[in-house]
Amino acid sequence: MKPNPRPPETVILEELLAGEAGYVTGTALARKLGVSRVAIWQHMEKLREQGFVFEPARARGYKLAARPSGLNAALIQAYRHGHHQDFTLQLLDEIDSTNDEAARQLAAGRVAPFAIIAQRQTKGRGRFGRAWHSEANGNLYVSFAFRPRLEPARMQMFTLWMGANLCELTANFCRTAPGLKWPNDLLFDGRKAGGMLTEARMDADQIRDLVFGLGLNVNSPAGGWPPELAGKAVSLAEHTRQPLDLNRFTAALIGRVLQAYDRFVDGSYRQTFADLWNRYDVLRNRSVAVLTGDQRVAGTALGIDDEGCFVVRTEQGRTERFRAGEVTLEKPPKS
Repeated sequence: MKPNPRPPETVILEELLAGEAGYVTGTALARKLGVSRVAIWQHMEKLREQGFVFEPARARGYKLAARPSGLNAALIQAYRHGHHQDFTLQLLDEIDSTNDEAARQLAAGRVAPFAIIAQRQTKGRGRFGRAWHSEANGNLYVSFAFRPRLEPARMQMFTLWMGANLCELTANFCRTAPGLKWPNDLLFDGRKAGGMLTEARMDADQIRDLVFGLGLNVNSPAGGWPPELAGKAVSLAEHTRQPLDLNRFTAALIGRVLQAYDRFVDGSYRQTFADLWNRYDVLRNRSVAVLTGDQRVAGTALGIDDEGCFVVRTEQGRTERFRAGEVTLEKPPKS
């Protein structure tokens, strides 16, 4: 028998998830993996140590009776059913920053694509180097590493396209409506649920390494925020009033990010990007102020242009375009 190239624990979980209504025999698992039944028992012992519970039945095999609620790399991969098999992930208890770790591993020659996921970050950050609250409280801190070999000019749209896809995924998974605040924030009812940070290393004419980082508040409880974030941050569980299956959600998110990346690289994203962005844009037709350097421009948001620039009609009637900046919602002037 030819051994299966995927991790044995992942294959075992895939088979048990597929047969969750019934049982899977040790013989079938051994045949699937090309190993002995003793080896299957040893792999299942490793899974038990991680919090999985298996219900045995004579002549019927094993049934998956319980699984860990926290993040588990084998379970995430099992939920993905072997899709995008050239992709790997690493789950860490703690790291300074998943973006920094992904960049370090790219520099060391790790084969891309891959993802770094952490239970907790000690130096999580967002745009402009701002700290990102990253405690081990059921949230998701993940960075994806790629080697796109694309011209740098194309990257203006990358974070925007990814944000629109993450909103679509969250809307479908949670049956609720998130919003996008240009350029990189996911919101629910004006409160921040997630942020994205894209970083790249470039040669003269192409992007060599690309890291796409995401911090998403998934299962952190209401009232668990530090004082400076109370009233400003929200989790998906808090918004929907029920906890999410974090491993299943993470598997779905990985699939969506990889699909979106492939579409970005081959250029087919252009067919649907505008409609997808406009579906979730929370700034369009709102009174806003854009801060860029020492400049502050107030006006009405008109959306984004074909290059991903934020477009504002100023109070003086001019049309201004911004490639970067900080946007705040403003109260409309009294008539």
